[in-house]
Amino acid sequence: MQFIDLNRQYKRVQETIEKGFSQVLEKNSYINGPQVRELEQRLAKFVGVGHALGCSSGTDALVIPLMAFGLRRDDAVFVPSFTFFASAEAITLAGGTPVFVDCDPVSFNIDPEELEEAILQVQREGRLWPRGIISVDLFGQPASYSEIEAIAEEYDLFLLEDAAQAFGSTYKGYAAGRFGDAAATSFFPAKPLGCYGDGGAIFTAIDEMADLCNSIREHGKGIDKYDNVRIGLNGRLDTLQAVVLLAKLDIFEDEIKRREVVAAAYEERLKDVLVTPQVLSDRTSVWAQYTLCAQDSEHRDRILEHLSARSIPTAIYYRTPIHLSTAYAHLGYERDMLPVCELLSERVFSIPMHPYLEEKEIDMIAQAIREVC
Repeated sequence: MQFIDLNRQYKRVQETIEKGFSQVLEKNSYINGPQVRELEQRLAKFVGVGHALGCSSGTDALVIPLMAFGLRRDDAVFVPSFTFFASAEAITLAGGTPVFVDCDPVSFNIDPEELEEAILQVQREGRLWPRGIISVDLFGQPASYSEIEAIAEEYDLFLLEDAAQAFGSTYKGYAAGRFGDAAATSFFPAKPLGCYGDGGAIFTAIDEMADLCNSIREHGKGIDKYDNVRIGLNGRLDTLQAVVLLAKLDIFEDEIKRREVVAAAYEERLKDVLVTPQVLSDRTSVWAQYTLCAQDSEHRDRILEHLSARSIPTAIYYRTPIHLSTAYAHLGYERDMLPVCELLSERVFSIPMHPYLEEKEIDMIAQAIREVC
């Protein structure tokens, strides 16, 4: 059994991908081939924004717009601690300083009340200047953008949506990837829409932001690509990955529906023995992960050991919240400062989730969990 079974998916798109690869190889259009532009147009239409820019990874999709904002080391960018490391790392790479925020205990996304309190605390301390927010759409479910956008406007902060795990989900009827000044997503192979390597995309409705990001992703190019007008990086999406993503986009909406069926089956089988993930009523999830909560770390260890003995793969996202990571020890965070993040890191675990799980596999996974709970 695979945690995410890409082999089953490949059988659906194999012919299309191989045909697309052949076209790229025949034309030698490995960089900035026509498939990249086609993909960008389709992604922009899917999200409902004017601009989508393919780039080399989900991390670069965060770094590039952060570079466009012109961060300085005393600029505070508020980011949830319970997420993948890249959400904070991108802030540091772009020149700013992350300020970590606790999460909501139900959605696991950034808590708007904790966010506002963190902003006020930074203002009181006076060492950093509140500059922006990165909101993360964790495990496939968008954050609370009505509240977050209102906070960003009140305190004059930019808002960058990290939709790396939630491309394909919606908030109040609007697609993830269209909130804030810009948004980023990842096409890492394990993502709901993934390529066969690293890849990502930036979304924005702001023409100036699109122009800046387009320049930065190609070494700060000007009108002439050899007239470099700013510092940038090599952040392009290559054409072969665009071919993969175009093929997967054709089946993406069907796969989202299949993920919803799998999630509903898990909910029915596990809701009485563990805390199951809850999708808030004003949004949908693309179910990048199916994450359960055990009673405590010892209970989690027993469950994972039991599942491993039955060859059922699992994962823990995330065992260490970022504010307690070694890389950010210099910022002075201590245990109990972000209690919800820390509690979740001791309890959560994820089980297989992909569109091609069969009912007998779901039954086997659920039964194994029930045996130890």
